[in-house]
Amino acid sequence: MRGYKIFSGSACTEFAAEVCRTLDVPLSKASVKRFSDGEINVQISESVRGRDVFIIQSTGAPSNDNLMELLIMTDALRRSSANSITAVVPYFGYARQDRKAAPRVPITAKLVADMFETAGIDRVVTIDLHAGQIQGFFDIPVDNLYGAIIFEEYIRSKNLANPVIASPDIGGVARARYFAEKLGLEMVIVDKRREKANESEVMNIIGDVAGKDIIMIDDMVDTAGTMVKAAAALKKRGATSVMACATHGVLSGKAYENLNNGELDELVISNTLVLSGQSDKIKVLSVAPLFAEVIRRVYHNESVNSLFS
Repeated sequence: MRGYKIFSGSACTEFAAEVCRTLDVPLSKASVKRFSDGEINVQISESVRGRDVFIIQSTGAPSNDNLMELLIMTDALRRSSANSITAVVPYFGYARQDRKAAPRVPITAKLVADMFETAGIDRVVTIDLHAGQIQGFFDIPVDNLYGAIIFEEYIRSKNLANPVIASPDIGGVARARYFAEKLGLEMVIVDKRREKANESEVMNIIGDVAGKDIIMIDDMVDTAGTMVKAAAALKKRGATSVMACATHGVLSGKAYENLNNGELDELVISNTLVLSGQSDKIKVLSVAPLFAEVIRRVYHNESVNSLFS
């Protein structure tokens, strides 16, 4: 085999280190510095000629810096004669701008996809894209992993008396249904109306929640406003407890204040993003072993989908 190397951007150093420990390979060295005016300067510190290269970098906050760092590192590797370049992006930023929801607005997720390809990325590995159709924005292979696989075992270990899966909005029904089928559970829906960005108003609960232990499923939690208001509405309708599972813990704005003061009992997230604060209600599960196995399978041309079958 040609051999492969794993590099890390500055947004994912601990995550990349865990991936490398799982695979029992060293983390390859690259120098990422900034000029005095803020421009990013990258130098690859070892030969990658003829190697298959994986760059691990989330494009969360600061999104623009992390995105540019990934693109510049890709350009450096391409010019260093890497055989292939796979971007391992645990959190794919700008994914919420995936359609024209109003006149004269961009489809930024498509723009980012074009930038990936122009820079020279040959494949993308990510998890729980905000909208699955974003895969179609790329003309290169995209492996969109399912975060449900990491939450399933944890939920079973809770031994909840009357567990029920809930979607926090109509748009997340397909995701919640997939999870409910995996666990063999019933599903309810929180129907809400969003008045403006990052604010929501819970309108109605579709399904019986009285005496149930509710498990809300979403791809990300940002300000936590939706989750907290949904938890309050569910408990008002008689739910015994409410926990939430979200792959990406963006947790911006008043997220920690909302969590600490709200009626949500527990928030379970993955480590695709580095947390900016702390809360006793937050439980973090690692997806690094999952990404490590996917990297191994991609390199050896093995099936990725069979992991979730």
